[in-house]
Amino acid sequence: MATQDPAPRPEPARADEPERAVSLSDAEVLRLMELLFFAYRDFVSDPDVMLAEIGFGRAHHRVIHFVGRHPGLRVSELLDILRITKQSLGRVLRELIDRGYVYQQEGETDRRQRLLFLTEAGRALHARLAAPQKARIRRALAEAGPEATDVLARTLLNIVNPEDRARVQALVDGADAGADRTDRDSGGRAGPFS
Repeated sequence: MATQDPAPRPEPARADEPERAVSLSDAEVLRLMELLFFAYRDFVSDPDVMLAEIGFGRAHHRVIHFVGRHPGLRVSELLDILRITKQSLGRVLRELIDRGYVYQQEGETDRRQRLLFLTEAGRALHARLAAPQKARIRRALAEAGPEATDVLARTLLNIVNPEDRARVQALVDGADAGADRTDRDSGGRAGPFS
């Protein structure tokens, strides 16, 4: 059996890229990087504890999150979003399906497609994991002031690799609008990161 190569990694940002509107010293950039690490550590800390209680980890959380935000997401789309191998996703997905948090359906027009949905238990877990994270973000934005939401959203999007930004924005906007995912099995439609 042949092994699959890991998903391709995007090119890292180049150190010699021109600085545009903001000129920061290396110390200022390193300070922001450190704050980002600490923010992420604490952002995932509450869900990590909840997941550990049921024998799951961060990979399970990411699947629950994206399937919960995008019901009917194709397995191939989830692979593109997470940039992990089929084998890695397969293990996590099998555990979530076997334990009753996720279910699959065949595509209506293309039976080879596997569309992913959360079960009732999966939706409850998704809500439980998201609750402390939503509260943390709401509190941080309220403390940062009225412009913080737009500035943070733009900053986070601009941290994403330039070639992925439009697709990430479309994915996030589609989830926010409650996009109808039933056309995911239309065959010709490209995935969010194809």
